[in-house]
Amino acid sequence: MSVLVYTESEDGKFKKGALEAASYAKAIADAMGTSLTAITFNAEDTSELGTYGVDKILSVSNDKLKDFNAEAYADAIKQAAKKESSKVVVLDQSANGKYIAPLVAVHLEAGYASNVVALPESTSPFQVKRTAFTNKAFNFTEITTEVKVVGLSKNAFGLKESEGSASVEAFEPQLSAEDFTVNVTAVDKAKNKVTIADAEIVVSGGRGLKGPENWGMIEEMADILGAATACSKPVSDMGWRPHSEHVGQTGKPVASNLYIAVGISGAIQHLAGINAAKTKVVINNDPEAPFFKAADYGVVGDAFEIVPKLNEKLKEFKAKNA
Repeated sequence: MSVLVYTESEDGKFKKGALEAASYAKAIADAMGTSLTAITFNAEDTSELGTYGVDKILSVSNDKLKDFNAEAYADAIKQAAKKESSKVVVLDQSANGKYIAPLVAVHLEAGYASNVVALPESTSPFQVKRTAFTNKAFNFTEITTEVKVVGLSKNAFGLKESEGSASVEAFEPQLSAEDFTVNVTAVDKAKNKVTIADAEIVVSGGRGLKGPENWGMIEEMADILGAATACSKPVSDMGWRPHSEHVGQTGKPVASNLYIAVGISGAIQHLAGINAAKTKVVINNDPEAPFFKAADYGVVGDAFEIVPKLNEKLKEFKAKNA
């Protein structure tokens, strides 16, 4: 018996969320006195997983699985869980992980807890802490089924390195035509940019920037900090920025360690989507902007004066601490 973790990769490289999920799953395995097995799909170098506590890797190499396919991935994970007699399956709450986890739970007749933010309060009974009401509250959920599926929220646990290495076993799940009723015909990716999903820091702009021609200072700050750029819904609706950058309840959720909002008033839908960010910094010239009530740090002033000066200070700090 072992704990099983799905370790997501892109272009053969593991995502940060996969390593965080492995770190979390390792802690559960230790608490249960068992080992940790990871399943990978077309990963180029799996040795990195041993650094984060994985004891065994089931390596799937299949051209049909080059592009993400929720049904096929979930079927393969189910087969891996049964092969390893896994009673706990851990997945990162990435966009792909959110698609897969419910399917895995159905396949394994397992209880599923999403948005988990901490290690189990107890493994017998199995109780986990989760966010609720768009990250405004927490609840404690007990999973009573024999097999448990856990969806780990982004940046909830962090990366925890372990000493050791992982053995690698080629794994060939038996997939049927039913697993491929949906197929990828094209993939359009943003290149040379930090994605909102993987970013430790997100710099976001709103209508207070007055137009797309003023986005240079937002992009400059993001470049200095190694951050992703984002925007509010009105900005994407007006075509100032692509819809892929729209964050909020109706856009992409943000769970970064730092979220910097420039010229965003803080509508309730926006706040609901970024509530999981650890630290929120707001720059706005309206002291009554709702965002200030949710912010950890706020600066009242003209963004066109503050942001360029802040960028210069960040450059100086970065140069001194390079």
